Amino acid sequence: MVTIQTPDSCNLLESTTEGEDQLAREVLQRVTANWPLSVMRVLADANGPLRFSRVLERVLGISQKVLTQTLRTLERDGLITRTLYPQVPPRVEYELTTLGRELLVQVVSLWRWIVGRLPDFAAPGGIGHGVVA
Repeated sequence: MVTIQTPDSCNLLESTTEGEDQLAREVLQRVTANWPLSVMRVLADANGPLRFSRVLERVLGISQKVLTQTLRTLERDGLITRTLYPQVPPRVEYELTTLGRELLVQVVSLWRWIVGRLPDFAAPGGIGHGVVA
């Protein structure tokens, strides 16, 4: 067995309290669930507010119920804003916040790194067990 030394900068708990660590893990888990990143990408691509129906059209495979839950979670986490216009019928629009855009920048960087390393992940015993499309 080979032990690889990692720099101290890889210590995620170095400067966080137990509570901060727990909260960070919860946020990471919510953001990396099945749909949040897809919804955020659609909102980022729109570069402005979108109505619920437009988000639903652009996030392929998501149901109305799951989109509603995902939008509520993203709003609660401060990653999107929800604007309700008091008219008949009511109009609701969603848009990324600055925090949401900043998060996507970080995720895109990680995504590109992963894509660039897919052959390494697909190596024997790795993710996908040799299956790379």
